[in-house]
Amino acid sequence: MKLLLIEDDPTTAAYILKGLREEGHVVDHLSDGRDGLMQAMSGGYDVAIVDRMLPGLDGISLVRALRSAKITVPVIFLTAIGGVDDRIEGLQAGADDYLVKPFAFGELSARIAVLARRAALPVAETVLTAGDLKMDLIARTVTRSGQPIDLLPREFALLEHLLRRKGRVQTRTMLLEGVWDLNFDPQTNVVETHVSRLRAKVDKPFERELIHTVRGAGYKIEG
Repeated sequence: MKLLLIEDDPTTAAYILKGLREEGHVVDHLSDGRDGLMQAMSGGYDVAIVDRMLPGLDGISLVRALRSAKITVPVIFLTAIGGVDDRIEGLQAGADDYLVKPFAFGELSARIAVLARRAALPVAETVLTAGDLKMDLIARTVTRSGQPIDLLPREFALLEHLLRRKGRVQTRTMLLEGVWDLNFDPQTNVVETHVSRLRAKVDKPFERELIHTVRGAGYKIEG
């Protein structure tokens, strides 16, 4: 990992740098808060370890400036200021973790690994699109060319399934399993009926067709 250490105490900094580099990490070190902020702004770091009491710019102000600038690098405060109110202030400023000195290097290493894993997790999609069609999964709304489309719950689920697999053919069996949670074919035209209803709302009022039938295979959405 590429790490940024902003720590003005030379003994503490040397101890941390030695341990992290022995673990194979690339670590940049700065001892001034203002310089540390500029370095963090440059991006490319997996985790930043920040002291609170720094010359030039204190750690709280540094983290607040990062968050105001939409810099999302995970930050762990490493500081001797360890009161409950101090920890709350640090976390509310935008830090992701807070470790009080004196500390065990193994704990610092483990916390860095946790923050890096958390940051690497994919962000769940909340808006799905195909062409001028937009589905907001949080608001549970669908629009096309800015016009609202009113869908029943099963129609919404069917459209979501197709949008999540945009450009890929979905067979009747895939749709039964993914939308209706059926692991068998009920020998009805439930899929065809719902696709037809969905097309009537999503495609027919508009010039371009988004939902396509792939003869002998199934359906897909393009856009």
